[in-house]
Amino acid sequence: MTASADLLTTPLNALHLELGARMVPYAGYSMPVQYPAGLVAEHHHTRSAAGLFDVSHMGQLRLTGPDAAAAFERLMPVDVIGLGVNKQRYGLLLNDEGGIIDDLMFVNRDVAGGGDIFVIVNGACKHGDLAHMQQRIGSRCTIEPQFDRALLALQGPQAVAALQRLLPGVEQLVFMTGMATSWNGCNDIYVTRSGYTGEDGFEISLPAHAAEALARALLAQPEVKPVGLGARNSLRLEAGLCLYGNDIDTTTTPVEAKLNWAMQKLRRSGGERAGGFPGADKILAQLDGATPAQRLRVGLVGLERVPVREHVALHNEAGQRVGEVTSGLLAPTADQPVAMAYVQSEYAALGTRLNALVRGKAVPMQVSPLPFVPNRYHRG
Repeated sequence: MTASADLLTTPLNALHLELGARMVPYAGYSMPVQYPAGLVAEHHHTRSAAGLFDVSHMGQLRLTGPDAAAAFERLMPVDVIGLGVNKQRYGLLLNDEGGIIDDLMFVNRDVAGGGDIFVIVNGACKHGDLAHMQQRIGSRCTIEPQFDRALLALQGPQAVAALQRLLPGVEQLVFMTGMATSWNGCNDIYVTRSGYTGEDGFEISLPAHAAEALARALLAQPEVKPVGLGARNSLRLEAGLCLYGNDIDTTTTPVEAKLNWAMQKLRRSGGERAGGFPGADKILAQLDGATPAQRLRVGLVGLERVPVREHVALHNEAGQRVGEVTSGLLAPTADQPVAMAYVQSEYAALGTRLNALVRGKAVPMQVSPLPFVPNRYHRG
């Protein structure tokens, strides 16, 4: 995207400009990367109070019909059929080689028993995801894109205090559950207790026409400040969460990405509904150890105070290239350089020392547990 005229805007665009946001192209949209307070201040405010993010660039879809859950389950190595009403789960769309087309969140909103799966996908992938779903399962359920809806994320330890004043009842939700609600005459709002910062928080799906009013009402709460994509990135990296296009893509399998936790036992070898998803033979062989993954995603901490960013090569002590950084920065909360990378599997053990080649200089790093900052999801 070279000209602002080529970019789409979210329903909160005028508000971002009013608040002094620095806008950048992202996923085809003009999006706020930071506000006048700056990335680090926004990051710390989210960790200590509540940050409001505009994530309306992301894609929202609805799958309906009695076969919707079973059909959707054929596209991913996760349990869709067994998900309870108003429960949310993380999912992975796969290609036939087991590569990750996209990672997503979905909720079973099937209160009436007729089939209703609400899906949120990444903004840059939404049109491709829609086409993929229509081609693979479009004959089995109705797939309704809702790309015109707004999506707000309110994240941080004080998010619940702020949101419950406007949407009473949200305080009863626990991590990865949702509820339908209304506000100010708008009866088409769905809230989940989830997000992508590692903090407690909520994501709020609502019609575009109601988004600015709700955003202003949230920003009027004493705990809440606006936060841009820059801090969203630093927060999710500290939380050990993958960014699609950086840390996972069509060339990586869930096992290589260490997303095994997202694949329930009943979809694995010996499970009640084992396999049946794209790339199942390859992924199950990696899970079972029959053909172990040759590379793995790891966390790294810098042993010197030098930020190490994506695409930096990683070398072993003998100077041989053994991996590459996919995300990295000087983490505001962890207060040290952190990164995620893919390395040859023999270098994935915790404590392994590697050298990142930064502008020709070897910067020592060490394989570290993820997340870098403890997650604080509200599980009840």
